[in-house]
Amino acid sequence: MNNKKSFWQKVKSWPLLLPVVCLLLVMAVNIIYDASIGNNPFSFFKITLQTTTGNGTILYGRIIDILNRGSEAAILALGMTLVVSSSAGTDISVGSVMSLSASVCCMLLAGYGVTSTSELAVPLVVGLLGALLIGCLCGAFNGFLVAHLKIQPMVATLILFTAARAIGLLVCNDMIVYVRNDSFGFFGSFLGPIPTPIIITVICVLILGTVLKKTALGTYIQSVGINPKASRIAGLNSKTIIFLTYVLCGLFAAVAGIMQSSRITSADSNNIGLYMELDAILAVALGGNSLGGGKFNLAGSIIGAYTIQAITTTLYALGVSTSQAPVYKAVIVIIIVAIQAPPVQAYFRKKSAAKNAVKEVA
Repeated sequence: MNNKKSFWQKVKSWPLLLPVVCLLLVMAVNIIYDASIGNNPFSFFKITLQTTTGNGTILYGRIIDILNRGSEAAILALGMTLVVSSSAGTDISVGSVMSLSASVCCMLLAGYGVTSTSELAVPLVVGLLGALLIGCLCGAFNGFLVAHLKIQPMVATLILFTAARAIGLLVCNDMIVYVRNDSFGFFGSFLGPIPTPIIITVICVLILGTVLKKTALGTYIQSVGINPKASRIAGLNSKTIIFLTYVLCGLFAAVAGIMQSSRITSADSNNIGLYMELDAILAVALGGNSLGGGKFNLAGSIIGAYTIQAITTTLYALGVSTSQAPVYKAVIVIIIVAIQAPPVQAYFRKKSAAKNAVKEVA
């Protein structure tokens, strides 16, 4: 009996409990809907191999679609988690930085002034490194404003939120630059039967997770986020740590921008990364991370990102139009965030404690 109680106590205290439950609830809606229309209740989880004309034999299914389409949001959530933890603020420029990085990448690959090409003007690695460099520079700009000039994060990142997309348009001469090259399109296509964005996301998660686990960087970030003054007294350079998190956030935004432009083999500055900053922030919140800084959980943010994509996919499967989907999505997200809110959690803990007290008396 004691072991059983101890097990449930561990389950209740698991940091990922609510994010996982929210994701499972979204999946449950799909199961109920499929059963109601006479389909296999577990068709949501069905993964098959399909032969296509352009990509050969590929994995197909709603789970694969969610993992594929949610990759950009998941990668953005990695950088956003670090920024929120260290500075207790959000980087609202990541969507625009995605657009700018994609524009620079395609402009370099196509050649300045060229709007459509199938031949690369420079080696592929030059375009990729150019995009990553631009992302890091944007992150460094935001980090300098926040860490050194002490500007509130949302205000500081508002500059590139409005300017980066416009700069991308200037880089591309107000045109959509098409790079119809297989080597560039690979990053948004397939590696064998697996979508390449999924593989890139896994690599990013593994690299960042390994760095945070094998070094003290994760501890430093959380320490600065909890109390920057105490961290500075303890010998940590708070400014450098905050600056570094914004650089990493810009780097991940550039990776997401390359992926999204590769999907459409072009740089559409007006639409690449549009509203993606909102999904990244929501992913951090849905993952159970506090937007007030401090402790963070990367796994929670990843689950949050895919929960958002699962909600979107579910709404489309239910026949909700693209114009109405954001309304339903907003309502669902509000409910999920409310469930994870500290006052709500405190209320349920209080009710549970009172119930246990009554049992002990009885």
